Order: sequence, then structure tokens, then C-alpha cells
Amino acid sequence: MQLVTDYFCAYCGESNTTFVDLTSGMSQNYIEDCQVCCRPNLLYISIDEDTLEVEISSDYQE
Repeated sequence: MQLVTDYFCAYCGESNTTFVDLTSGMSQNYIEDCQVCCRPNLLYISIDEDTLEVEISSDYQE
């Protein structure tokens, strides 16, 4: 099962949409390129097991 959620690019601040795969665990992190400026964002994702509410934050990839 997948959820759709948004995050803000750590570089340009633009909103991006991403898919979160629930089968990958309730705590995930991975790199995804911004859809606007194409720079790599390190995404930190946590999912509430009861409500499936997604919390996502982005950071610069070093």
C-alpha cells in the first residue's frame, strides 16, 4: 500500500509530492530529487501505525 504526501525541498523551498510505501516500515529515510530544482533531498519519514498519518521532513544531502 502507498500513501501520497508532500514535502518542501530543503534547497529551493518548493512543494513536492512523493509516494510513501507502507511496506517499507514505519520509519524510513531515502534520497529523492526535487521535482523543481532537481537537487537531492534526504527525506525522513515516520508513519503513525494507528492512523497512518505521515510526518515527513527534508534535509540537504551531504
